Amino acid sequence: MIAELVAEIGPLWHERHQAVLVARPRRRAVGAGAKHKLVFVDRLLATLVHLRHGATHDVLACWFGVDRSTITRAIGEVRPLLAERGCTIAPGLRLCTLADVIDHLGASGQTGIIDGTEIRVRRPAAGRKDREKFISGKNKQNAVKSMVVTDAAGRLLFCSRAEPASCADITHARKLGLVKLLTDGPVVEILADAGYQGLGAQTGGRVVTPPHRKFKKNPPDWYEAMHERQRKAHSSRRIRVEHGIGHLKNWRALARHHGRREHMSDIIQAVAGLLSHQQTATMARSTRT
Repeated sequence: MIAELVAEIGPLWHERHQAVLVARPRRRAVGAGAKHKLVFVDRLLATLVHLRHGATHDVLACWFGVDRSTITRAIGEVRPLLAERGCTIAPGLRLCTLADVIDHLGASGQTGIIDGTEIRVRRPAAGRKDREKFISGKNKQNAVKSMVVTDAAGRLLFCSRAEPASCADITHARKLGLVKLLTDGPVVEILADAGYQGLGAQTGGRVVTPPHRKFKKNPPDWYEAMHERQRKAHSSRRIRVEHGIGHLKNWRALARHHGRREHMSDIIQAVAGLLSHQQTATMARSTRT
């Protein structure tokens, strides 16, 4: 996997680096002056270790024998390139946008599953006007939120950019354009939890949420048993997205983020792309055996 990432991202990193060198005023030709102490392969490895295990920049600087600022700059350059890759569903085939995901599900006839996940972040400084918008109404903690889409087997297909955790799940889905994509696009079934109730009516029943309770008080015994069967049947199909989110949270960078909140979108999309690549490779090996 490392060799594939080097072959794929290395040219992009070199191209962007050269573009920066050419764009600014210079007294010497491009390529003159001091050379990099940290080659691209080491920059990529440092970024992967930071995302997977949460190693600090100081520790990585000691490992690679460079200054801390070099590691910080390297991760800041490589991480956006990883985030732009999208989620791999087959060798050479990736889904980069929510529209790509809906088209893929419609073409393959698969069911999609959506859910929101929250990642704890630092509390904004006192006096900031938007300080309260990061407080999660569910967990009562400062966090950012991302919408995750998987297929029926729990394989990652998409992770959205991060939003402040005060944004409701259904509002986040509407901001991403899910309603328009489902109403104007192919016929796709999307499973969701109770946080997305209301999207079913807006999408012509394409978003399936847990059944409503028709009897608020003193429900008959037959209705209680039927409702419980329907709820469990929906939950057993939807649980796969929780497994996908669990695999995401195994990466230390997404367990809790201590850095800048502005980087969370790149981090979660980079991890999703790497994890989906790993899942696709595992499925390919199991198919061959």
